[in-house]
Amino acid sequence: MSLTPVAWEYLLPEEFEQRLAARPIVYLPLGLCEPHGHIAPFGLDTIKARYLCEEAARRYGGIVAPTMAYQIHETGYHAPWLREAMGDVNPRLAALPPHIVLEALLFQLRAFRNAGFSAAVVLSGHHGGNQEDLRKVACAFCEAYPFEVFACSDPELVEDHYEGDHAGYYEISQLLAIDPSLIDLSRVNRTRSDPLGRFAQNPDAGEANAVDGKKMLEVALDSLKRVVDGFTLKTRNAPHIPMEAMAPLWAKIDAERARWRTLNL
Repeated sequence: MSLTPVAWEYLLPEEFEQRLAARPIVYLPLGLCEPHGHIAPFGLDTIKARYLCEEAARRYGGIVAPTMAYQIHETGYHAPWLREAMGDVNPRLAALPPHIVLEALLFQLRAFRNAGFSAAVVLSGHHGGNQEDLRKVACAFCEAYPFEVFACSDPELVEDHYEGDHAGYYEISQLLAIDPSLIDLSRVNRTRSDPLGRFAQNPDAGEANAVDGKKMLEVALDSLKRVVDGFTLKTRNAPHIPMEAMAPLWAKIDAERARWRTLNL
């Protein structure tokens, strides 16, 4: 039996309107293609963010926006981590500069409000500090226009229960629960002999398992339920915001670059 479609791009107009009227919440999954060891696909961050958003929409209502699978890396605190984790190996990375990602998010929030949504959940599967700058953009938009945004990285949803990692027990367990066909644990020991080295794989990746991954995902989904239940959803059918209205708002955000987390060590 096929799952109920909740993705914006797959919904027909009638179904979109029904879901929007029932709960005008949009979920934006953010990910990145980056190395996750020898055992996991590059898009692990994207896959888990997409899963959490779609499952939350099915359980709690709302619509999932098209996934943003490019994100911030190679700048600020990411740069030394990348050197340490990869050395001279090409990471096959799909990164964009912070200002492009953050300005894009600003325009995405505008699009969501113009489409009739009252609130947005911005969920990043890429963790480490990027979420702090995502929240800066969200706050600036919500101060200018009535709208509700909750922006976070997925480890923040489980921080009282589990500790986030990179291509280790935490992340690999989740993907084993989402789709075990995407993980090949037989390659877990290649970090010692492979020309690619450890390829950013955590030493505890071999401890990952689907049972714990399912528990992690459920904790995250329980947190998302509290988030969406906490939205007031007061802003409905708000006036259209023209594109040019974003220019002064972005200028204000851009003027604070010195405080962007993604540009600082």
